[in-house]
Amino acid sequence: MKKIISLILCLITVPMLIVGCSKGETGSKSALDKIKASKVMTIGMEDTYAPMEFKDSSNKLVGFDIDMANAIAKKMGVKVKWVSISWDGIFAALASKRFDVIQSTVSITDERKKTMIFSDPYITGGNAIFVKKGSTGIQSSDDLKGKVIGVQAGTTAEEVMTKLGTAKSIKKYTGMTEAFLDLYNGRVNAVVADPMVGRYYAAKQPNKFEAVKSNLNEEPIGVAFRKSDKSLRDAYNNAIKELKKDGTLSKISEKWFGEDIYK
Repeated sequence: MKKIISLILCLITVPMLIVGCSKGETGSKSALDKIKASKVMTIGMEDTYAPMEFKDSSNKLVGFDIDMANAIAKKMGVKVKWVSISWDGIFAALASKRFDVIQSTVSITDERKKTMIFSDPYITGGNAIFVKKGSTGIQSSDDLKGKVIGVQAGTTAEEVMTKLGTAKSIKKYTGMTEAFLDLYNGRVNAVVADPMVGRYYAAKQPNKFEAVKSNLNEEPIGVAFRKSDKSLRDAYNNAIKELKKDGTLSKISEKWFGEDIYK
C-alpha cells in the first residue's frame, strides 16, 4: 500500500515540477524588461556612414541615427550604450545578443525579415551612384558595365551590383570613407551607396564628388530587432511616433540634411 501511495505521489509531483520549470523559463524577463531595469539600452552600429553615424574630428560619435536613438532612449526613460562593429558582422552580433537593437541605416528587405523584425521605416534610403567630379563616363546604371565599382561589404549596394552583374569587378570596403578615397584616387570608377550618405560626401567635398541623377533603387530604412523582442520593437515604434509628432525628428532632419524630410 505504501508503495502504491508513493507511486501516486511521484506521479503527481513530477508533472508539478515540470510545470514549475516551464513557468520559470517562459516567465524570464524580456529584453524590454531588462532594459527598463538596467536603464541602459545597447545599440549596435557601424561608425563610418556619415551623415547617419560616424566619428567627427574629435572622435565623437555623431550623426542622424545617433541623435534619433538618443531621443528615443530619452522617451523610454533609459540611456544608450553604443557598440561599434563592422557591418559584415553586425547581424550575427545582434543574434548573439551583443546588443539589444541595430540602428545603423538598415534597409528593410524581405531577406532580412526572415531572421529579424523591424521598426516602421523612419527614412527612405536605397542605392545611388557617385562619381568623381567632372566624370562623364557614367550617367546611369547602364554605364556601370565593365567598370570597377566600390560598395560597402554586406550592404544592399553589394546585393544590387551583384544582381546587376555587369560590373567588371565589385570592390568591397569595410567603411565608406575608404570607398570615396579610392574613388577620388581613381582606384574605382564609381561608388554605389545610400543617397543621403553619398550626398553628404559630395556636399562636404563638392570639388571631388558628385551624384549621378538616376538612382538604382529606393529602400525603406528601419531599426532591426531579434524576432523574439516584439515588445521592445513596439516600445521603440511608439517613441518614434512621438518624436515625429512633437517635431524632434524634423529638427534632427534639418540639422543633418538641411531640410525637414518629415513634412
